[in-house]
Amino acid sequence: EHMFWSVFHVLAAIAIAFIVGSALAFLPFYYRVFRLAVYGRFTPFMNSFPGIGWLLLAVMWFGINHITVVFAIAVVLVPFTIINMREGLDNLDHELIEMGHSFGRGRWNIFSKILLPSLFPFIFATLRINFGVAWKVSLTAELFGGDKGLGSLLNLARQDFDTPLILVVIVIIIAFVYSTDRWIFTPVQNYLAKHHAS
Repeated sequence: EHMFWSVFHVLAAIAIAFIVGSALAFLPFYYRVFRLAVYGRFTPFMNSFPGIGWLLLAVMWFGINHITVVFAIAVVLVPFTIINMREGLDNLDHELIEMGHSFGRGRWNIFSKILLPSLFPFIFATLRINFGVAWKVSLTAELFGGDKGLGSLLNLARQDFDTPLILVVIVIIIAFVYSTDRWIFTPVQNYLAKHHAS
C-alpha cells in the first residue's frame, strides 16, 4: 500500500509539473514579452526556493495529506521542466517553422506536426530527470507531510528505531528507480536517439 501511494505521488507530481512547466516555457516562445518574467524572474526564484520551505507551506495550507505531498514534489520539479523545455525550444529549427507558416499551416498544425516531434528528446529528458528528482523529494514530503507512502513508513520506522525496516525501504526505492531507469528510460532514449539521428 505504501509503495502504491509513493508511486501515485510521484507520477501525479510529474504530470502536474510537466504541464505547468511546459506551459510556462511555451509562454515566452509565443509571446516574447513574458521572457524576462518567466526566465529572468520566476524560474530563478522557483529554482532557489528550498524544497523544505514549500513542504512546510503546503502543510500549513493543506494539512497532512496527499495534496501536500504532490504539491511539494510538483513545485520542486517545475523549474527543472521550464529549463529543459526552454533548451528544447531554443534548439528548434526555426526555418522549418517558417516553412510551415509559409505553407499556410495553422498554429495547432505547426505545434502538433513540427514543434512537438522536434521536442520529443527534450520532453523525454525532462520526464527522466523529474522522475529521479521526484523520488528524492517524495521521501521528505511523505516523511513530514504525508500519512501514506514510503516516506511515512520511514517515519514510523524512525519512531520505533527499526533500522532493518529503514534499510529495506531504501533498498526498495533504489531497486525500483534503477530498474525503471534501466529497463524503461534507457531503451526509450536509445530509440529516440536513433530515430532523430536518422
